[in-house]
Amino acid sequence: MEKIIRIENLTFEYPPEEEGAGAVKALNGIGFEIEKGSFTAVLGRNGSGKSTLSKQLNALLIPKEGDVIVCGINTRQEERVWEIRSSAGMVFQNPDNQLISAVVEDDVAFGPENLGIPAEEIRRRIDDAMKRVGIYELRKKSPHMLSGGQKQRVAIAGVVAMRPQCIIFDEPTAMLDPKGRREVMEIVRSLREDGITVILITHFMEEAVEADRIIVMDGGKVVMDGSPPQIFENEQRLRELGLELPEAVDIRQHLRRKGFSIPQEVLSISGLASYLCSLPAESFTPRQEKQDFLSGSKPSDRAAVQGETDAVLTAEHIDYIYGKGQPDETYALQDVSLSVKRGEFIGIIGHTGSGKSTLIQHFNGLLKPDRGTIVVDGCDITAKNTVLRDVRRKVGLVFQYPEYQLFEETVEKDVAYGPKNIGFSEEEILRRVKEALQLVDLSYETFARRSPFDLSGGQKRRAAIAGVLAMQPEILVLDEPAAGLDPETKHEIFELLCRIREKRNNAIVLVSHHMEDVAQFANRVWVMYKGKIAMDGTPEEVYSRVEELEKMNIGIPQITHLTYLLIKEGIPLPRPAISVEEAEKMLAEILKEEKPL
Repeated sequence: MEKIIRIENLTFEYPPEEEGAGAVKALNGIGFEIEKGSFTAVLGRNGSGKSTLSKQLNALLIPKEGDVIVCGINTRQEERVWEIRSSAGMVFQNPDNQLISAVVEDDVAFGPENLGIPAEEIRRRIDDAMKRVGIYELRKKSPHMLSGGQKQRVAIAGVVAMRPQCIIFDEPTAMLDPKGRREVMEIVRSLREDGITVILITHFMEEAVEADRIIVMDGGKVVMDGSPPQIFENEQRLRELGLELPEAVDIRQHLRRKGFSIPQEVLSISGLASYLCSLPAESFTPRQEKQDFLSGSKPSDRAAVQGETDAVLTAEHIDYIYGKGQPDETYALQDVSLSVKRGEFIGIIGHTGSGKSTLIQHFNGLLKPDRGTIVVDGCDITAKNTVLRDVRRKVGLVFQYPEYQLFEETVEKDVAYGPKNIGFSEEEILRRVKEALQLVDLSYETFARRSPFDLSGGQKRRAAIAGVLAMQPEILVLDEPAAGLDPETKHEIFELLCRIREKRNNAIVLVSHHMEDVAQFANRVWVMYKGKIAMDGTPEEVYSRVEELEKMNIGIPQITHLTYLLIKEGIPLPRPAISVEEAEKMLAEILKEEKPL
């Protein structure tokens, strides 16, 4: 088949970040080819070179050594850079970084206009692109008023309007809720079906399953290259590289080790569900008691908890209105009541725009409610005479991409910033800095004098969290702290949070679009929907209400979806599982080993 991209001995170095330091080699002697019309997924831990590689493919970066040939053009040919970029479009992780116009259709038109295409042709192209990605009805809207998934579709439409032969997606779903991720992957599938070459860089193994080919990178090199069945068969090697198996493959491997011969080609949740449902009834051991999991007790639909003696934060009847008094005024929060107890780990889930981020910004006074009261450790923070500086010592807020909060010359100065501004003594500041760095597994001796900008992605997040911990808050609130991290680093961050909770008895409130993380680590879940807490219960209680969550466009853990599908098809599982381990145990109990799969 025709090769649309050819890479030969590609090496690239970033210049030293400070005087006297050596150059950083991001790519080291890479070479491979990509066939026209194929779908290739690129995996690897943070810092493996994936994003640097993607920028080489449309000449945003130029090789130090070697060559990158795109559609027959060498990216070293500066005079042909626009030909390359019109042939190989690129969609980045954060759609906000790509949107520049005040109106959706103007944004989509930007690329074709810069190619000098006639106005009539631009009109045809942008209309076609917007219809193709499902945003035509949004064409007169302002991009900043759209949801994350809608913004990403606008960014994709802008690339599609340039009529490229190849589109490179650099973690396009990292910041999206499950609905937004599904929408983007539907577009990726449709583009591939239309013959466009797709290169997808992702940390979501379930997305990589859909590719024709997977390339795994580590240390700036290609270390694995093959079809999804070939790559995911090598479980040990993937884990050594800081990656994980798709959940369906994890279950398949577990059952195969117990003697069941599930085919290697079964890689997805839908594929595993179809395979198990195709088995004859005698393959399963019937349960003695049939349980209707939906008829059991349900979590409270209202989160108000009054009179809790161990509650460190309570809120009663909160309203918050964006654009109050304006034609487009919107209730972001409506009659919200809740409590947070010491030592709790609360996960907040909900689709984009449901009110999650607005809610947590009320917890330390960044936003004030239009109605209602919020009490933190006995202090009414909605009262006019409340000193918010004192409140913010008790409620630490870590924003999405916490490394963007780093700004000082050294890690020590960054972590010390909060305590210093409160007016603690030098001795107390040093004690707090050392304790906070120890809590996040960053040695004071090793990291105190280093620039925070020289740290790895995971280390930056730890340093940013340490800066909040140095204030010794009662509640630690985090908004998507693991977004964009590889599986290994993400797991380290969550282990860190659990350790902080154990040592300090902090309450932790986590906003997340990743349902599996909430199921694994939270002991309580709030479901936000249209500015209200629609559900409040344990992960098992909340995620058992599959149909209600689906109506609210809220995702569930993939493993929960699998076991729910099996139950609907009559396979005798007791209830939907919320973890791979639980599902593995359930299936192993009912599958008959004497009649292997």
